Amino acid sequence: MLIRRPRDSLQALQRRTRELKQQVDSVFSESQLKGALEASKRRDIYQRCIQLKQAIDENKNALQKLSKADEPAPVGNYNQKKEEQNHLLDKLTHQLQELAGSLSRENKTEIGTLTKTEEDGDSAEEDEEDDDEEESEESGGEKEETEEEEEEKQESKSHQQATGEEYIALGDFTAQQVGDLTFKKGEILHIIEKKPDGWWMAKDAKGNKGLIPRTYLEPYDKEESQESSEESSEGDVKVGDETAEGAEVKQRTDSHWSAVRKAVSEQVNTVDVLTTMGAIPAGFRPSTLFQLLEEGTQFRASYFLQPELTPSQLAFRDLMWDTKTGTIKSRPSRVSFILTLWSCKMIPPPGTSIQVLSRHVRLCLFDGNKVTGILPCLLDGDCFIRSNSSSPDLGILFELGISYIRNSTGERGELSCGWVFLKLFDVSGIPIPAKTYELLLNGGTPYEKGVEVDPAVSRRAHGSVFQQIMTMRRQPQLLVKLRSLNRGSRNILSLLPETLIGSMSCINLLIFYRQILGDVLLKDRPSMQSADLISNPVLATFPKLLEEPDVMDALRSSWAEKESTLKRSEKRDREFLKAAFLLVYHDCALPLLHSTVLPPFRWAEEETEAARWKVIADFLKQNRDNEGALQALLSPDAIHEPFDISEQTYDFLGEIRKNAT
Repeated sequence: MLIRRPRDSLQALQRRTRELKQQVDSVFSESQLKGALEASKRRDIYQRCIQLKQAIDENKNALQKLSKADEPAPVGNYNQKKEEQNHLLDKLTHQLQELAGSLSRENKTEIGTLTKTEEDGDSAEEDEEDDDEEESEESGGEKEETEEEEEEKQESKSHQQATGEEYIALGDFTAQQVGDLTFKKGEILHIIEKKPDGWWMAKDAKGNKGLIPRTYLEPYDKEESQESSEESSEGDVKVGDETAEGAEVKQRTDSHWSAVRKAVSEQVNTVDVLTTMGAIPAGFRPSTLFQLLEEGTQFRASYFLQPELTPSQLAFRDLMWDTKTGTIKSRPSRVSFILTLWSCKMIPPPGTSIQVLSRHVRLCLFDGNKVTGILPCLLDGDCFIRSNSSSPDLGILFELGISYIRNSTGERGELSCGWVFLKLFDVSGIPIPAKTYELLLNGGTPYEKGVEVDPAVSRRAHGSVFQQIMTMRRQPQLLVKLRSLNRGSRNILSLLPETLIGSMSCINLLIFYRQILGDVLLKDRPSMQSADLISNPVLATFPKLLEEPDVMDALRSSWAEKESTLKRSEKRDREFLKAAFLLVYHDCALPLLHSTVLPPFRWAEEETEAARWKVIADFLKQNRDNEGALQALLSPDAIHEPFDISEQTYDFLGEIRKNAT
């Protein structure tokens, strides 16, 4: 479930309204001189009008959703003050609409469409009343639209280019309707006419003509093409899209990324078939992050949960003992915050020929060179992010995906429905502010540039600027909120590894694991030079829970029940809590991990998930009835797996992470 979004107070929204009014007054003062201004200045004023209207819409929407219950303290004449603010925002909106319309009519051909930055700045929540008002204004202005259509025809003629200009395709495109031109990635296209709506008339090498989206193209340079061919033959892969902050993702040359690109390319044939059939939008691709997960454990959270050695291989880098407190030391990291997955908007659905098995978000830390810490899904909307990377390009790569099965063939697969990169530091190295970000999704894969999730959406972006705003709001988007840490949260997260992504719902269990790890490896080990196997079932099996979330949920439930029975003094006793946690773990998680009746965990298999939940629920009920798992384990009716020493022993030399720096 998603956590309820906290509201701003009425006082904060009033302050924001005053700031917006000052900005609107400033724009109007500058517009009084517009006759003497250059065309570029008029365009700047026009764009500021659009940005201000978006900010006003966002403030108005937040105001209308506000209630007395959201206020930290009582407010007198609350409804009257709220109504006054709403009236003032309506007045500012009307003023901006009149000014923008005036500028548009005076010099329409000099006013550009919305830039990408403005699209990213669209409000996170839409107000239905504003939408209705805008639609009524559009329906009431049919005469004005007729004049604009005549101007657009003249503008279209001025954009016609000479035949022979060559562009190279950055990705595959399948015709969406009659008159479109289908092409493949790498194909050279001759541009016949550049239309202002972004759909250009082109001709391929066979002489076929049709409309194509300009976002799939870049100018063709024969010399650069030859150089890139030589580089690709050496195994390099270019990651070329822009991040949410405008930084460019660097070139990838490591073997993992090349292997993933190869694996994804092998699945492209299936995706091409589904795209041609109309089963999926043109921007869908095989999931990149799923392929990384399939490579092995080095990208999973369970891997990053293990301790890391120093470059000398003689000590632990991120696990140290604090003799004063009698537990592990806190480890601050460069990046430490909580992220909330707020919502996904306008994601185009697949067709009826495939059945969707799951909808999920995968994310990872990405610095343009190395992927770390993929989180398979956000079940509760909240997760923590920690990283000690010094890269100035560090950010979060999000990938929205679906697991599917084809109805006709039974073939299963993973598709990316769009991705976006949120850079965590600006150009000066300052962390981006903790706030809600509305991120427009890119289609294709992270190493493709200029691919849209659904090209048909941008194709409809024409007409007045407010029509364009409405169209941009229909673009696929991901809303995430970055939250800064208070002192308590910072202290808790500092006990975790320096690089880790995980769900906030299980953070207390991860802390127990780290504390037990510190006790065993730092306090109780006979000698720091000893590398013998350690008898400890918790350390030997706990990381597996990160790959089996239903067993982790069972442990969370059992621990919550146990914790509710503890006295206040017992909850303050760290050693008592660890001992109680060990008993709960042995009663709950350990038997389930080695149960013969629990089916193996499989992602996005509904029948398997239901069967596992039934086994887990029955087991937990038996535990409650019998005050523990001992009776069930010793029952003559119980069937057990053959004993394996790996269930009991922890080989820290085999599990630790080697320092890569």
